[in-house]
Formats: sequence, structure tokens, C-alpha cells
Amino acid sequence: MPDLQLPIRAATETAAAHGITPDRCEILQNGSTLVLRLTDTLVARVVQDLQGPRNGSAWFERENAVAQYLAQHGAPVIPIHPSLPPVPHEHLGYTLNFWQYVTSITTEAAPAIIGSTLYQCHKLLRLFPEQLPELAILNESLDLLDTLEKRALFPLATLDLLRERLVASVKALSKFSYQPLHGDAHPGNLMNTTLGLLWTDWEDTFCGPVEWDLASIIWNARLLDEDHTTADAILDSYRQSGGRIDLDALHHCLVARAVVMTAWYPILYPNPSPERQIKLQRRLDWLADGVGR
Repeated sequence: MPDLQLPIRAATETAAAHGITPDRCEILQNGSTLVLRLTDTLVARVVQDLQGPRNGSAWFERENAVAQYLAQHGAPVIPIHPSLPPVPHEHLGYTLNFWQYVTSITTEAAPAIIGSTLYQCHKLLRLFPEQLPELAILNESLDLLDTLEKRALFPLATLDLLRERLVASVKALSKFSYQPLHGDAHPGNLMNTTLGLLWTDWEDTFCGPVEWDLASIIWNARLLDEDHTTADAILDSYRQSGGRIDLDALHHCLVARAVVMTAWYPILYPNPSPERQIKLQRRLDWLADGVGR
């Protein structure tokens, strides 16, 4: 586990430089990103993986811009904290940004609410005024496969499978309409709160088919848990709210999502638990079954 003293200092000193005196240091998450609650309302996110594949502040710049735009238009998102400039901050070698604290509740979000809130975000994002990269995490993952090969983190046969599936899906998705997306819309980036169901963590935002976000939110339910009732309810709610879903695009997004999750496993989970190892193998088995052909 990394030493937290320096990233915590980066967060507290940045807050203090903007006139906010931290009165606590509650660790909400400790991974490649450190999430700290510093006051009753202030949360800091600090990138700890300084040697990882993502460097600089470009990811946080896009995240801040999209999250601020959505919050201003009433979308169900966690807002950036209003007492600090809505930009990425850099201090002591760390990149960080600041968010408003929200109170989570233990009640599980209904699938229908997940589908409707995602559509609400997508509808607003159609008019997002800034340019976003196309298929960013997909193209980034293709490059990441080269890094995995150099570091011998997967067998060559596995890497060949991942490349084949992802290249085919990227090519297939080029014929569909693109718009700004969440980019990493898995259940872990949803919070059920006293303010309702809120979407968070927009650093992977990019332009692509809406089916990418839908594939991301239903992947585990559909293909790991075989919980088709939940997956179908999310998709049905998205349609009923006004969204359109192309099943061919959804299929290719499910394949691409499996590759992306697999490619990032050695980076996010260098020492995966037995449970994570099982999930990884099930994704590989699913991809090897020919679903991406």
C-alpha cells in the first residue's frame, strides 16, 4: 500500500491555499486514486499512480468540464465543489480535483432508475459544447496491450485474442452515431444517495455510441451473473425514457468492454484476489467462445 502522507498533504495544502481549513481526513477510497473527505462538504480525489499509463491533467480537465456542465443543467451527478476553481489542481507532483460530499444510502438502486438517469445524462450530453476524443478508452486499451506484451503480463495467445476482438469491434462501431458519454458507466460509478441516484467519476468521458455506456452498466449482470432481469430492466427503462438502442452496436460494445476490462486488470489489480481471478478468466473464456466474430 502506498504511503499516503504526501498525497494527503497535497490535498490539504491545496484546500488551504483556497481558504478552506480541513477539519478531518477521512479516507473514502484508497487505490490508484485516493479519495479523501476533508470537511463536512469537501471531498478531494488525488491520482496516486504517478507512473501509470495516464499522466498529466487532461483526463481531469475533461472530467471537470463534463461534470460541471451536467450539474449546471440539473443532471443526476455529484457536483464539483463550488469553493475551489473547477479545474484540475497540481501540487507536490499530484493531480487532484475537488467534489461536493454526498451522503450514500444502503438501499440498492432500482434498475429502472439506472436506465432513466443514464438517459437523462446522455440527453444533456448531446449538447455538450466541448470536443471530446472518439472511442478514447478503446483506443487507449489497444496501446495498453503493447505495454502488457512488453511487460509479459499476459500470454501472447491472450494478447492476440484481445487485439483481434477489440480491433474488430472498433471497426464495427465506426458506422454508428457518436455523442459524448460517461465512458466508464459501471455500477461502481453510481451512488445511491439522500439526493437520489447520482453518477460519478467522469474521467473516461469520450465520444462514442450510447451503447458503450449501456454495455458497461449491464456487463456484469448480463454475462457474469446471468441476471437478465436486471439487465433487461435497465435497457427497457432507457428506451422508455426516450433512448434508442441498436442491438448490433450493443453487442460490439459488450465485446469491446470485455477486452477493455481485461486489458486494465494487471494495471488496476496487480495482485488480484481469487474472486477477481475467476472474473478475469470468465471474461477471457467468453471472448474466446467466438462472440466477437
